[in-house]
Amino acid sequence: MSIPHQKLSIREKAGYSLGDMAANLVFQLLMAFQFVFFTSIMGLSPAAAGTLFLVGRVFDAFTDPLMGIIADRTKTRWGRFRPWLVWSALPFAGIFWLTFTSPGWEPTMQMVYAYGMYFLLMAVYTVNNVPYCALNGVMTSDIDERTTLSSYRFVGMTVAQLIVQVFTWPLVAKLGGGDDARGWSLTVGIFAAVTIVLFVLTFLSVKERVEPDPDQNSSAGQDIKDTFKNKPWVILFCATLVIFIMLVVRGGSIAIYMEKIVDLGAMQAFLENIGLVVPSSGELVGFQKILNMSGFLVNADGSNVHNVAFSFFNLIGIPTILFGVILSKPLSTRFGKRAVFVVCLLLTALSTAWLFFISPDNIGLMLIQGMSWGLAYGPTIPLLWSMIGDAADFSEWSTGRRATGFAFAGVVFALKFGLGVGGFVQGLILSGYGYDANELLTGSAELGVRLVTTIYPAAFTLVAAAILYFYPITHELNLQIASDLNERRKQFKESES
Repeated sequence: MSIPHQKLSIREKAGYSLGDMAANLVFQLLMAFQFVFFTSIMGLSPAAAGTLFLVGRVFDAFTDPLMGIIADRTKTRWGRFRPWLVWSALPFAGIFWLTFTSPGWEPTMQMVYAYGMYFLLMAVYTVNNVPYCALNGVMTSDIDERTTLSSYRFVGMTVAQLIVQVFTWPLVAKLGGGDDARGWSLTVGIFAAVTIVLFVLTFLSVKERVEPDPDQNSSAGQDIKDTFKNKPWVILFCATLVIFIMLVVRGGSIAIYMEKIVDLGAMQAFLENIGLVVPSSGELVGFQKILNMSGFLVNADGSNVHNVAFSFFNLIGIPTILFGVILSKPLSTRFGKRAVFVVCLLLTALSTAWLFFISPDNIGLMLIQGMSWGLAYGPTIPLLWSMIGDAADFSEWSTGRRATGFAFAGVVFALKFGLGVGGFVQGLILSGYGYDANELLTGSAELGVRLVTTIYPAAFTLVAAAILYFYPITHELNLQIASDLNERRKQFKESES
């Protein structure tokens, strides 16, 4: 068996990870704050915001596959997918900033603006992210190296998640100076500028190596048929959809849970014990001066307890996700990708549901729960994208044709559709329980917030685990596919020379 060992340099892996860091400054902000921003700042009702997130996905059903087809047929001296990172960087950053900048118009025009900018953001996200994701399948044909590459990529994602979830709310409060709309615009403007630099660095760092058969018939219709007959891909598509519904329902509700459910008196006392509250004297010492610059201290009046608490919990929890990401390769090499994925999702579901049973004033136990969630979910992150590359290999192995861009585009659509459906489901559930962002919680609304943060996302996670149980590519078959394709590619090169 001739198994390819196409190793990548640390520089190239790290450069690739910067692209995901850039994209996740956008995506993580949407996952954690889209519902809060569009209801509290743009003034949309929960139902209108949920509808926005869902309707946007109908748009993606056309743009994502189309971008995959276009990217597969792009031919430049830099490759098929790589140049799109540079071409899209500036419009992506500009539209990202405009989406989170409220013009302050009357309600109807405000809603029109919100819908228009959100659709544009999703479109440019597609133009950028479909080619970026497809790079995972063409930078190397080594199946273990792909997992390593995905692990590097999701170190970048975790850093972005840390930045977004730890610093966004404090920066909004700090830069806004009491005007949250201004704070959002300035904060996202900073993030947007950073994305441009990161995308350019990724473009300069990576190289495409895996090419389809040069005699392959370039038919978009055949690409679509091959992909939807590809059982591993179909399973990954369905699992991705459900996983991202879970992530958005849970992630978009945690900020609300932190503000509305957690005992803020107990939280303030907890934060004061670790030095994250402005002293009653108002005199800051040592590291507090630095933290205060980014709004990472609770004000003396306690008005931003939930902002700082949300950020602190993510600061502690996200490194456990990173640790889980690092464990992904050794675990999958030892037990196989499917087994690790399924078991970790089951543990994630248990950890998610656990929060429902924790008292709102038990801050220490909440912290442990958050860390356990990150450790359980972390290993699944690089596995998903590594397995999509494997599914593209499976299709080439089975049919003799390769459509890497289309395969990744389909899963990017599932990811974004999950983002939209998750936002819609979150809005639907909260509306059903009588939640209003600007009103005090009733008993029913309080129960709704607790359930949408815990039990509902746990149920979606169990569904995803059940779907992935039927993923057919074993570790042995993976090796066989890699070996066979390696031999075919040798023949391509020999016939060309």
